[in-house]
Amino acid sequence: VQLQASGGGLVQPGGSLRLSCAASGSIDSIDGMAWYRQAPGKERELVASIADGGVSGRKTYSDSVQGRFTVSRDTGKNMWFLQMNRLKPEDTAVYYCKADQITVWSGRKYLRVWGQGTQVTVSS
Repeated sequence: VQLQASGGGLVQPGGSLRLSCAASGSIDSIDGMAWYRQAPGKERELVASIADGGVSGRKTYSDSVQGRFTVSRDTGKNMWFLQMNRLKPEDTAVYYCKADQITVWSGRKYLRVWGQGTQVTVSS
């Protein structure tokens, strides 16, 4: 089981980016999809998450991105996304996707699965 994050890049302040996280493997279900970020010299922080509950799972956001970022998921494709609008220089960080639990068809459960990071740089 692996998570692959993509979509990062360099964008000007006020711009937008859409991050994607794709899970691979013989996946039956994914619970607790989330996005984290880590800026240089800072601790990794939770940006957005979708709680258990299918397509309409409860979404939460950090105060710093509330109203600008939107997290979503495509259950059928085992993917989730982070639409980032009105980006600010302080959003510059490496963004990571994470799943609290991934269950594969054999019944085995993988806990706290992290993807590799994707760099987001907001600069003029």
